[in-house]
Amino acid sequence: MASILIIDDSPTCSQIIAKIVQQGGHSVSFARDGESGIKKVRTKKPDLVLMDLIMPGMNGFQAMRKLNHDPETSNIPVIIVSSKDQEADIVYGQRQGAVEYIVKPFDKAMMFAKIDRALGC
Repeated sequence: MASILIIDDSPTCSQIIAKIVQQGGHSVSFARDGESGIKKVRTKKPDLVLMDLIMPGMNGFQAMRKLNHDPETSNIPVIIVSSKDQEADIVYGQRQGAVEYIVKPFDKAMMFAKIDRALGC
């Protein structure tokens, strides 16, 4: 069982993702924006982060850059889960360090597969 942090400003979307993650046998915690997400990653050290891009304040790209440049958090994989579906967004997300990119709305089986791959299962 892995510990997964969901960083998303939408409570509804967070709950949908959490339900899927928990069906996979993983535990979840939540943050509602990039800044609080970074703090939780530093204190909780989750096995994986699922991060939205469009959030108030610090967006997902900015938060991912901070996590990837911090030696304490750079080894924690991040999967982007976003409605931004343009190829440029996906490529930019990968360049910022995302190990996977999931476009909303998403398929449950595909999400399981990408989570397992990111966790090395």
